[in-house]
Amino acid sequence: QVQPVESGGGSVQAGGSLRLSCEVSGNSDCMAWFRQASGKQREGIAAIDTGSGLFQGSTYHADSVKGRFTISRGPAKNTLWLQMNSLKPEDTAMYYCASNIRANGRCWKLLADEYRDWGQGTQVTVSS
Repeated sequence: QVQPVESGGGSVQAGGSLRLSCEVSGNSDCMAWFRQASGKQREGIAAIDTGSGLFQGSTYHADSVKGRFTISRGPAKNTLWLQMNSLKPEDTAMYYCASNIRANGRCWKLLADEYRDWGQGTQVTVSS
């Protein structure tokens, strides 16, 4: 597995939108986005089931972003997107793409420890 690569971060005013992209190699039953604000723990915000089972394509979003952020696959199988709308200053953080979930991991749990592969992160800054 090669490390995921994120892009699309930047600075935006409150109420604005950004779309993050992640290029992922290899196979994973789940791919996810996490974020980490300065001085805070890493937070799982969205995941998508990319396996071949019953829940293929299912998406999961944390309450903090539900209704504002949407995770999806890009046009290429190995591309992951995070569409972020109605951004708030509290969304300011480093955003990370994660893949290669462990065999006993559960996509809907959004737990960082369950992922083996991480990108370097892309910074999102929202000003009021």
